[in-house]
Amino acid sequence: MHNYSNNEKNRETDKMSFNENGTAITRCKSTIFLFAVSLSLAFLLIHISPGLIDSIAYTQPPQPQQRLQNGYNSDLRQANASSPVLPLTTPNSSVFNDVFKQTQGSVVQITRSVPQTGIAADPSQENRTGLGSGFVFDQEGHIITNNHVVANAKVVDVTFTNGDRSRANVTAVDPYVDLAVLKIIETENNTLGQEEHLNALQLANSSALQVGDLVIAIGNPYGLAGTMTTGIVSQVGRLVPAPNIGFSIPDVIQTDAAVNPGNSGGPLLDTKGRVVGVTFGGFPGGVNFAIPSNLVQKIVLPLIDEGNYTHPYLGFTGATLTSDLAASIANITQNLKGVSVNTIVQAGPADKAGLSGTTIDQYGRKHGGDVIVAVDGDKIREFEQLVSYIEGNKSPGDNVVLSVFRNGSLIDLDVVLEERPLSSPQHNITGQS
Repeated sequence: MHNYSNNEKNRETDKMSFNENGTAITRCKSTIFLFAVSLSLAFLLIHISPGLIDSIAYTQPPQPQQRLQNGYNSDLRQANASSPVLPLTTPNSSVFNDVFKQTQGSVVQITRSVPQTGIAADPSQENRTGLGSGFVFDQEGHIITNNHVVANAKVVDVTFTNGDRSRANVTAVDPYVDLAVLKIIETENNTLGQEEHLNALQLANSSALQVGDLVIAIGNPYGLAGTMTTGIVSQVGRLVPAPNIGFSIPDVIQTDAAVNPGNSGGPLLDTKGRVVGVTFGGFPGGVNFAIPSNLVQKIVLPLIDEGNYTHPYLGFTGATLTSDLAASIANITQNLKGVSVNTIVQAGPADKAGLSGTTIDQYGRKHGGDVIVAVDGDKIREFEQLVSYIEGNKSPGDNVVLSVFRNGSLIDLDVVLEERPLSSPQHNITGQS
């Protein structure tokens, strides 16, 4: 009898152990399932085309994750009760908190209607919208965003983080630097009262930025309004192609702060809440770009006052001199640095001044053209320096002296700059000025 009781107890114990193991296995499966779902969602978000939201169509924001089962939540609460409490703040969190509170009311979501394509009506294309971000530039109701966000729209919808909405005219655009200026207008559907005060963001001096400085991006990635991401200045002075135009934007800020589709046109801020750049794109892996605030300030004011900004134009394509390019140049000296001239726009400023580009002989052999080694007496070693100097210091009609290496000698060419054409007659990955 005693032994039987012991055996019964042992069977009960074994049964309890089996139930506990089964529960543990179930919990483990739940955890693995949730982890797999999270990875799948992350994979989908990463591979969504950036153009889908910023420049083509936005259909529906990602749905919030479903609630976990009550039993799983209960287990988490029990685990948390026995775990040490970890601090929720970081050394910079209070700074980021303050910047977000200070600036969130000045960042807006911009929505435009996307017309149907094709002859036949397609129900799947109805009510499609393009989505981006922007920020209040002044108390008169001007808003800054990207040109590719508004595309060809004349009127767009603007929504503030508190839910206020308004219509806005597209006042002017500059596709060469991917900027657009909007102006809030009064309509019967506005919820933004005329008496309401607009908080304009202050623009900082972007030339003071250094690699390693903290920066903050605020925008509407994938339609998720009022999203803040943080990072550092990865580099300054980048030359990045403007979308669909054939020219490049100088002095671009590179950052690892996350910039996703829907962020375009939003502000890149310093730790004082001042705008140091306007985000406009990037590559996967934390390589993102912003138009520097100094260039924004220079271009936006004429866009508001005159509806246009005229960029200076040299009329050639070129690239920073490399060993491969140097091998095709006759009588080149050792350690020569500068800009190798590739193609010349016929009848353009460089052509009129006598600049020579690359030629190909009857045997198909390539012969390098001139190498620009200085501009107005200042030495240059990269194509980025040339474009930055011309864009930042010159206007159409100004003269610029190019010091050129040709056939073993240095010569000076006097170039009269002209206004950039409306569309690029040349399209070259090496860059155009």
